[in-house]
Amino acid sequence: MTSYLIGLIGAGIGPSLSPALHEREAGRHGLNYVYRLIDIDALGMDAEAIGELVRTARRLGFDGLNITHPCKQTVIPHLDELSKDAATLGAVNTVVFDGDRAVGHNTDWTGFAESFTRGLPGVPVRSVVQLGAGGAGSAVAHALLTLGTGELVVVDAEPGRAQALTRALSARFGDGRARAAGQEELPGLLSRADGMVHATPTGMAGHPGLPLPAGLVHRGLWVADIVYRPLETALLRHARSLGCRALDGGGMVVYQAANAFRLFTGLRPDAGRMLAHLTELVAS
Repeated sequence: MTSYLIGLIGAGIGPSLSPALHEREAGRHGLNYVYRLIDIDALGMDAEAIGELVRTARRLGFDGLNITHPCKQTVIPHLDELSKDAATLGAVNTVVFDGDRAVGHNTDWTGFAESFTRGLPGVPVRSVVQLGAGGAGSAVAHALLTLGTGELVVVDAEPGRAQALTRALSARFGDGRARAAGQEELPGLLSRADGMVHATPTGMAGHPGLPLPAGLVHRGLWVADIVYRPLETALLRHARSLGCRALDGGGMVVYQAANAFRLFTGLRPDAGRMLAHLTELVAS
């Protein structure tokens, strides 16, 4: 039986469903597959410790790693090679140990694109507001523009991060497709937007609450959240109560996990089966 040892590095990841998602799908393929959480909060480390953790995982015989908040960008200097997508996005969520090389990949953007296309078919994307410009936000923004968003406005608690992301997006997709804005501009932006995507940790089990004042969400918006634990965040619950079309983060986590599983094992997972499994896990 082929064996794999995989890990997830991030902060506050105790509630993550990634181990169960990967291990159950691996069982369907007859693999001996162990998936471990490496929580930097529990270890008393910060995002800058990622290099040490990657090197240690390689020495201990790990076959690969998933990387999540807040390490998707800080991990890059500690890798030997980046896939085209990871280099383009400047963020890594999957590391494959290939011999003595650590290769970074990004499966977040394709995961979000697949989830968005399936979960919000036909929604207008002339003008979209995105909250969050971190590693996940970079992937989501790339997906939105790839899917045809006319103008993407990115708002982040750190204005410099939003500006850096939108400069990179403009270089990639052309001037006028993406711009940064301050939080004080949200009322006007959201009153004119077709939809809003939330790409920060707010709403996760360890970071409850709304990422913006509730009054800024209105019936004319569609709302997508990348948080998946819980599937129905406070933001989505509020949006649905207003009659908004809404998308949870379950699809993104499943499709990115399926792509990561393929990179780790070379096998094609059943994403539909994994999505059904996620629904079971969240309900349990």
